[in-house]
Amino acid sequence: MTVTVRFAPSPTGRLHVGNIRTALFNWLYAKGQGGQFVLRLDDTDLERSTAEFAQGIIDDMEWLGLTFDRIEHQSARFAQYDAAADKLKAAGLLYPCYETADELDRKRKLQRTRGLPPVYDRAALALSDDEKKALMAEGRAAHWRFKLSGGVVKWTDEVRGEQVIDTASISDPVLIREDGSYLYTLPSIVDDIDFEISHILRGEDHVTNSGAQIEIFEALGAKAPAFAHFPLLVGVDGDKLSKRFGSLSIESIREDNIEPLALLSQLAKIGTSDPVEVRHFIAELAAEFSFDKIGRAPARFDPKELEALNAKLLHEMPYKAVEDRLAKLGVTGGEEFWTTVRGNVKHVAEAADWWKIVEGPVTPKVEEADYIAAAEAALPAGEPTAETWGAWTKALKETTGRKGKGLFMPLRQALTGLDHGPEMGTLLPLIGEARIRARLKGEVA
Repeated sequence: MTVTVRFAPSPTGRLHVGNIRTALFNWLYAKGQGGQFVLRLDDTDLERSTAEFAQGIIDDMEWLGLTFDRIEHQSARFAQYDAAADKLKAAGLLYPCYETADELDRKRKLQRTRGLPPVYDRAALALSDDEKKALMAEGRAAHWRFKLSGGVVKWTDEVRGEQVIDTASISDPVLIREDGSYLYTLPSIVDDIDFEISHILRGEDHVTNSGAQIEIFEALGAKAPAFAHFPLLVGVDGDKLSKRFGSLSIESIREDNIEPLALLSQLAKIGTSDPVEVRHFIAELAAEFSFDKIGRAPARFDPKELEALNAKLLHEMPYKAVEDRLAKLGVTGGEEFWTTVRGNVKHVAEAADWWKIVEGPVTPKVEEADYIAAAEAALPAGEPTAETWGAWTKALKETTGRKGKGLFMPLRQALTGLDHGPEMGTLLPLIGEARIRARLKGEVA
């Protein structure tokens, strides 16, 4: 069997970290098994779905490196959904209902007051043809429900183990709205059958739905795929992330200069038995992915942890991985500059700030003029090398008696205008003799 999975966002908005965690788990499993990853755009809501959102989803996926083997659009497959609906109607498994939303709500409230579960009572099945005609004459349009068996559905979940759903405890699901449009369930099942989806990986909030969906698969003459339901993503405080999706969209994270692999590393590891550590290649994450590692507790997403992973990734990132981006920032210092400053950046864009320290102009911070003047006089002639800083500060230590912070900090402040930064021994050759001497003299250079 070829493993084939799908990620199925609706192009009615931008992707957020919760979406991407689902996409990532599907991608990692498929690629780890040598399988196929399908991007399915659930764009049956023709009013809310837009080409702009669809392109945004594709852009986000490509930025993250979650390449898809093919893309499918549900809006091109209404004929297949109609055929499936007709098949279920002919089998007596898809039946019309005429209650309004208010009437259904009142029924549920009444059931709750009686201590009963708010399950649809199937009153529509008792309607005669004349009663249905009378309801339609009132202007009521039917919505269509799938008739569940009322039996027990069992499956072995890849994450949760043995699962049992008593379909008598849930309402017959609505598959078609009053206006004739499809809800998510039927098109999704038809697509999973036609695209030969082998595994469905999704959040555990869909576990109960799976019981009903398995019966629909079987009613359409197909075997349901394997299921893996994993715990949901929550904030560091345990709250649902839905309240903060605006700040956790992939678009906003990208604009915040987060590296794709920092985000993927975090999402792949939180909520699992693996430590949350950065990986430099997505293939590493795929090789390490396993259903057995996924825990049962909600996965906590911490933006501060993401920032730390991003910094860690950059501190080890080779020059070739950032060369093009540095060029766009106007940073022309090459590999020597990047390896010098990467340990001091949390985002690639910050390298431009350090390049300004190298190129200038820098306003020197001189608080001990006599010491800085002596330092300028003691500076070895010629362009600095990797050995210059050590030789220079050794000579100053011997002549001034200074050591530690008192020896080094005034030099850093005069040369960079800052109290912190990369190692001065590697920064000095980048600044160059002319700028070093000018800054030691208190000149803006």
